[in-house]
This record gives sequence, C-alpha cells and structure tokens, in this order.
Amino acid sequence: MNVIIKQIELIERIDQLIRLKATGSPLQLANRLEISKTKLYRTIHMMRELKAPVIYDVSLQSFVYEKAVGFRFGFYGKELTTNELNPFVG
Repeated sequence: MNVIIKQIELIERIDQLIRLKATGSPLQLANRLEISKTKLYRTIHMMRELKAPVIYDVSLQSFVYEKAVGFRFGFYGKELTTNELNPFVG
C-alpha cells in the first residue's frame, strides 16, 4: 500500500511543478525529485495513460500541460441527498 501512496505523492509533486512551469529539464526534475531519469519517464508515461496532456516545452525548459486539466486523488466529504442516504425509500 505504501508503494501506491508514494507513487501518488510523486505524481502530485510533478503535477504541481508542471502547473508552475518549473520542472526544468528531465535530468533536473529527476534530481530534484531524487529519482532516476528512467523512473521519471515511467511516471510521465503513466500520467499520459491517465489522460494527462503532458509535453516538454523546449523554449520554457519545462514539462507543461497542452491544455488545462485537473488532478486530484483522495476521498473528500460530500453532502448526500435524501435518496443517496436511503436509496430504498421511494
């Protein structure tokens, strides 16, 4: 389970740096995250499989998103309607 959490945390950190357009080169990003360049590319590939439009912008020297996207993982509170609270009524 810890492996999954660490992977999600890594994706969240990469996402944050991409949004700031502050990843630097792939080697710089891998060094900043204290991971290998291979692991970085695997993670970027996984993000793309999850439909993240990640590209590398040579002029900015940063990974960027081609279009606006949102990434959120976790459980969040939600107000439930009466039908959701008791689906057998009605």
